[in-house]
Amino acid sequence: MTLWQPDPALIRRPAYLSLADQFARAIHDGRLANGAQLPTHRRLADDLKLSVQTVSRAYEELIRRGLISGEVGRGSFVQTQRREPEPPYIPERLGEVIDLSILKPVCEPMHLEKLKQALGWLAENLPSSSALSFRPNMVFPRHRAVAVEWLKLCGLEASPQNISLTNGATAGMTVALMSVAPPGSTVATEAIGHHTLVPLARYLGFNLEGLPIDGNGLIPEALDEACRLSDIRAVFVQPSVINPTATLMDATRREQIAAVARKHDIAIIENDVLGPLVEGRPAAVAAFAPERTLYVTSFTKITVPGLRIGYLAVPDRYVAAVANRHLVSNWMATPMVAEIATRWVTDGTAMELVNWQRQALKRRQEIAAEMLAGVDYRVHRDGLHLWLELPGDRAEESFVSQARLRGVAIAPGTSFRIADTPWHPAVRISLGSTTEGELRAGLSVVAKLLLGDPEHLLLAI
Repeated sequence: MTLWQPDPALIRRPAYLSLADQFARAIHDGRLANGAQLPTHRRLADDLKLSVQTVSRAYEELIRRGLISGEVGRGSFVQTQRREPEPPYIPERLGEVIDLSILKPVCEPMHLEKLKQALGWLAENLPSSSALSFRPNMVFPRHRAVAVEWLKLCGLEASPQNISLTNGATAGMTVALMSVAPPGSTVATEAIGHHTLVPLARYLGFNLEGLPIDGNGLIPEALDEACRLSDIRAVFVQPSVINPTATLMDATRREQIAAVARKHDIAIIENDVLGPLVEGRPAAVAAFAPERTLYVTSFTKITVPGLRIGYLAVPDRYVAAVANRHLVSNWMATPMVAEIATRWVTDGTAMELVNWQRQALKRRQEIAAEMLAGVDYRVHRDGLHLWLELPGDRAEESFVSQARLRGVAIAPGTSFRIADTPWHPAVRISLGSTTEGELRAGLSVVAKLLLGDPEHLLLAI
C-alpha cells in the first residue's frame, strides 16, 4: 500500500474528477509508482470524508485514462505501461450525449432514402460476377474505369490498371503502408496526424517519426533532415483539410514535399478522403510525384457513411505489391458496395451528395462562428471539424472530461499526437456528427467551459 494520499483540502467540485486529477498528477510526478496499490474504495472514502460512489467514479475515470487497473479480488493498481491507444471518439453513443467526437458527414433522412433506392436498384440489376465470383479481376474492371473519372474530380490522372478498390480509406492506407514500409523500416508523417497510424505502426512492425508542421502542413526541410538522419522509407501526409488541424496545404508546399521524396527516393502515401468536397484546392501531391505516390480516397465522409468503398491509386512500381497485400488482408472490396458507388458516380448522385454536403457544412460553420464568438479556432470552410487550441489555464484531459460531464463528447488533441515533442493542449470538434440543434447546444457548453471560471481545472495535468 502506498504512503501517498490525496489532500482533502484540495478537492473541488465535481469531487470525483478533482480526486482523479490528484491521483493523475501524483502518478505523472512519480509519487505513485507503477504497480502501487491504491486504497480500497471504502477506506479512501472514510479517510477523505467522501461517499464510496464518489471514490468509485474517480477510480473509473483513472481506468478510462489508462492510469490504473482494477483487478477483481485484489484491488486497484497504478498502471503506467504502454497500452492499446484509445480512439479519439467515444465507442458508442449513450443516453443524451451530444457526440462531437467522431468525424462524419452531415446526414439527414434523405441520405438513408438514397441508399435504400440504390439497394432496390441493386436487387434488380446485380451482375452475376459481383455475387458469384471470387476473382477481383472478374469483378472490378468496369469499376476501375469509372474510378478513373472520379479521380479526375480529385485532381488526379490514373490508369484503370493502377487502381485498387478498397473497403474505405482505412483499408486503403493499411494496404499502402504494408506495400512500402516493411517491418523495421521508418515512416515519416505530420507531428499531429492520423490517429490510427500509431497502432498501425505497432501492428505492422514499422517505426513512426512525427515531423514538425506549420500552418501550411508538413515542413519540407524537416522531412529532408529526417531522410538524411534516418532510414525513412515513406512519408504519410494528409494535405487537404482532413488532418486534425484542418490545414489545406498549398501547391508550392505540395511540390516541395514531392521534391524531397524524389531526392531521397521514398514513397508518398497521400490520404485524401474528402476528395472533391474541398473546392479550389491545389492538385493532389500525387500529381507532383506520380511515380512514387500511393493515393487514397473514399466516399464515406463525403456521401453517406454506409458507402464503405474507396480507391487506392498507385504507380506502376507498386501495383504488384498492392495487389498481393490487398489479397492477403482483405481479398477484395465488397462487390455489391462497389456496384452502388459506380452507379452513383456515373449517374451523378455522388457529386450531388458532395455538393449538398458542402452547403450543409457551410451552415454548420455559421453555427460554430456564432457559438464560439471570441474563441480562436482553426477550420476550413469545406471541413468536417474544427481544431481548438486551449488557453494556457486549461488542461486538455480535464477539459474533455468536464465537457463529457456536461453531456458533450469531444476528441482530445493528444489522440492525434505522433511526435513526442512539447505539446499545446487542443481538442477536435466534429461539425457534422449530429443535428444542428445539438451542435449548437454542444458548442455552447464548450464556449462556457472556455470562457468560465477555470478554478476546478487547477489540479488537472
